[in-house]
Amino acid sequence: MDNFLTEAGGIMGNSLIENREFNEICYKRQAHYYETDRMDVIHHSNYIRWFEEARIYYLEQIGFGYDKMESLGILSPVLSVSCEYKSSVRFHEEVLIYPKIEFFNGIKMAISYVVKDARTGKVRATGESKHCFVDSKFKPIRMKKDFNEIYTILSNCVAE
Repeated sequence: MDNFLTEAGGIMGNSLIENREFNEICYKRQAHYYETDRMDVIHHSNYIRWFEEARIYYLEQIGFGYDKMESLGILSPVLSVSCEYKSSVRFHEEVLIYPKIEFFNGIKMAISYVVKDARTGKVRATGESKHCFVDSKFKPIRMKKDFNEIYTILSNCVAE
């Protein structure tokens, strides 16, 4: 399956991946009114949704979006997710979310997130999500063996 990504629509920026430039990807997000709680701040549960949005964006930028992953029969369920809140985000404020692959061994992956105020750069929250790779029957996939090209892409994106 070495040419599977070409068959599935190709990958982008392979040389950029090798240069680790994808560790600087950020996802811009404006806080919406419906995300606020009675205290006029973004409800804590929304940060987990923002992490998912940033993770999907990050994977698309490295050429391995969820649409391609799922078309190949690869699922990536969340094993755990955590968030530490540093300061509140309010309605209409913009944040920058920096996802980074911190760990990847071909079976599991951990992604960290730093949420910063777009205007001041102040850290608003940090977090992490852990994932594994399974097939449609939820049997573990060994990326190095079964999808070597994806394994290489993800391995090259691990933060130093």
